Amino acid sequence: MESKLYIDKHVELVERCRQGERKAQYELYKLYSKSMFNVCMRVVNHIGEAEDVLQEAFLDAFCHLHTFKGQSTFGAWLKQIVVNKAINHLRQRKMQLVDIEGYGSDDQDIADDVPFDEEGIQMDVERVRKCIEQLPEGYRVVLSLYLFEGYDHEEIGEILNISETTSRTQYMRGKKKLLEMLRPL
Repeated sequence: MESKLYIDKHVELVERCRQGERKAQYELYKLYSKSMFNVCMRVVNHIGEAEDVLQEAFLDAFCHLHTFKGQSTFGAWLKQIVVNKAINHLRQRKMQLVDIEGYGSDDQDIADDVPFDEEGIQMDVERVRKCIEQLPEGYRVVLSLYLFEGYDHEEIGEILNISETTSRTQYMRGKKKLLEMLRPL
């Protein structure tokens, strides 16, 4: 089986940044700032804080560009820095996700298994975005990391210092709450 190689179309730009070229840094910033800002917003849910996190992430990326080995695209490497910065920012805000493993009885499922008619819910992007912003922080962060950033529950658990079970439960409850919020009146 042949392994597919990815093509990082910004290799030359990254190399110019490594050489200290400010114009190249600005070009990379322009290329990635909007998408990375969206990542920040999904995690921190506050425009001013997301802007701060974004700036710190780019500063870190440019200062530590020598550690970028090219084993992934520059965008994937930068996204990891952005997510870590955003999560650390939340920790500084003293966000607490409580590990619920061990709570409740063994014969009771932690996440409620109430089925929803997901197809029956008419959604538009703006309405979904606003509802996600209104979710409790723990639900919103886990949902965003899982659905939008592509992390699995084991990775989310490691990032947030919670168990994999807690991540799954936060996701299930967040999804349930989101669907309730989106249900037509």
